[in-house]
Amino acid sequence: MSIRRILPALVVAMISLVPACDDGAGEGSDETLTIPHQDRWGIYALDLTTQRVTLIFGSPEPMSTLDLSADGTRIVFSQRIGDNTLESEEIAVIETDGTGYRRLTDNRDLDVYGRWSPDATEVAFLTMRNGDMDIFLMDVEGNDQRLLYDSGSHDSDIDWVDNQISFTRDSQIWLMDDDGTNARQLTDFRRAGEWGEANLPFGDYDPRLNPTGREIVFERLIDDSSPHGIYEIITIAVDTGAETPLTENGYTQGLASWSNAGDRLVYIVSAIGLEGQFDLYLMNADGSDNRNVTPDYFPPEFLCHRAVFSGDDSQILFIGEWYQPEG
Repeated sequence: MSIRRILPALVVAMISLVPACDDGAGEGSDETLTIPHQDRWGIYALDLTTQRVTLIFGSPEPMSTLDLSADGTRIVFSQRIGDNTLESEEIAVIETDGTGYRRLTDNRDLDVYGRWSPDATEVAFLTMRNGDMDIFLMDVEGNDQRLLYDSGSHDSDIDWVDNQISFTRDSQIWLMDDDGTNARQLTDFRRAGEWGEANLPFGDYDPRLNPTGREIVFERLIDDSSPHGIYEIITIAVDTGAETPLTENGYTQGLASWSNAGDRLVYIVSAIGLEGQFDLYLMNADGSDNRNVTPDYFPPEFLCHRAVFSGDDSQILFIGEWYQPEG
């Protein structure tokens, strides 16, 4: 895969509802595959067998995190509504067929990182409404919004499997029960929280529990020789604390998500050195067969930001952006 874009700095991905549509190439057609392009931002589905891309939802305004419900029918995500500011970031839900859009939060506080409860009756999310980033809960209609956990500083990067919620606190990986109790630190990287020349402190970020809840994948900022930061992807056993490095390539990479079978991981490589990539990568759960799965027909100006597996693991759902340089 050729270099997709050269960028001066890491672009961090922080509306109009459109019906799902495909690229127009019918079954058995020789027509060249293309990416549906409705707005600057979109939630897309990439079929791993055919490499065909479907547009689920389009928006002219930035979108960031996304999560798929356990039954594979609903996506919770965040988007900036009204203006391109942190305060305009809100949580919304849509069906995977592109219908049923619902906005769950509506305020002037940053709301981001929605995660489904295992039974899809609640959504956990991060909010800045109390002065720092805290973990809140609400029902699937956006009602009964309430504090679940506040460490006293920024809490971020949440995930929810069974009765456990993983999160980032003080540039380390933490785990707690889903009632907000029994918070305990899992990683203890010696340089965690130390600022260098990268855009985040050294440390551990974006924990994701595997389907059994026994293992967490995360990325660790280990080097600041690139302004984007050099991250490696690591797993940690919840019970023993044993860490297993999955990558050793020196890329700016992370935001890994498990397949529902627990045998694979999809993640984003956003830069290699100073060269922007924003590509989709796939590897086995042990780090083997690590490869770029971004289709060759994706143009340089189309960037992939976040990704999760579909309910049957046959597709990758991801946030895509048609990059437009400022000015």
